Amino acid sequence: MNYRIGQGSDTHQLEVGTPLILGGVSIPFFKGSKGHSDGDVLLHALVDALLGALGLGDIGVHFPSTEKKWKDADSLVFLEHAYSLIKENGYRVQNVDSTILLQEPHISKYIPEMKNNLSKVLETDVSCISVKATTTDYLGFIGNGSGISATAIIMVREVDEC
Repeated sequence: MNYRIGQGSDTHQLEVGTPLILGGVSIPFFKGSKGHSDGDVLLHALVDALLGALGLGDIGVHFPSTEKKWKDADSLVFLEHAYSLIKENGYRVQNVDSTILLQEPHISKYIPEMKNNLSKVLETDVSCISVKATTTDYLGFIGNGSGISATAIIMVREVDEC
């Protein structure tokens, strides 16, 4: 069995009055992730990790921010597309490890729902998906509340279709 690893990261500015969406979950907060789509940094990092595992470009290649049709788009659509390319190439997700960097709000109670969303789209058991959150202890643009970031590593495995 052949294994491949992809990594991705995404960073956005936080903006007052913009929704905060992470892992497809809407989180009540007065600031959200400013982006062309819904600004979901976790899903954007995961999309890049999936695409990177098989050398299929990045999120900007598949969903350019210059295209109006992706304005305010649900990033779960991006993840579904990236995973469909993984499947078309004969691979499936083995496991996911991801981290969200955000000073506030505390999001730990939303992580199970994020993991469930990822499990459904990536057709893998929730036990194979890790979503963690951390702060920067008030250091830098994340610590001062002006930004958010996420990183993701994904291992995919080639499957025999006999």
